Amino acid sequence: MYTKQEASRLREAFWTTFGQYMRPVLSADGLKTNWVNYKTGIPGVRFRMDADAKDATIAIELTHADAYTRMAYYHQFEQLKHVLHETLGEPWQWQPDATDEYGKPTSRISTTLTGINIYNNNDWPQIISFFKPRIIAFDEFWSMTRYSFDGIG
Repeated sequence: MYTKQEASRLREAFWTTFGQYMRPVLSADGLKTNWVNYKTGIPGVRFRMDADAKDATIAIELTHADAYTRMAYYHQFEQLKHVLHETLGEPWQWQPDATDEYGKPTSRISTTLTGINIYNNNDWPQIISFFKPRIIAFDEFWSMTRYSFDGIG
């Protein structure tokens, strides 16, 4: 078991390592990208990666406080589901009515790798190998489709 400080230090070390590993990778548009804090450019539409002592999850989260707006974005993603899954090379889980870690309503499209531990440095290559192709594929999808989300919110 780790203290809060040790756990925080290990999480920070992982994300720093991941960021350094991804630094030379350009976006689908040929631009430098902060992969760890990927910005979609649309408020309430975020791309999130998370890992803990049990699993690693990569997700598209729709966090608009207004349920109508959140569902409008979710339905637009549904319209592009085939393109998203084809670009990702795999189907993801779709949750129109989820909650975030603070109990706030959200919609979520995600996939999870189980059986890993971010606090174990030996698992880092597996976690990085899980995140890297998926975030690159999402960036490719987002580059092709982001303008279809204009005007929704």
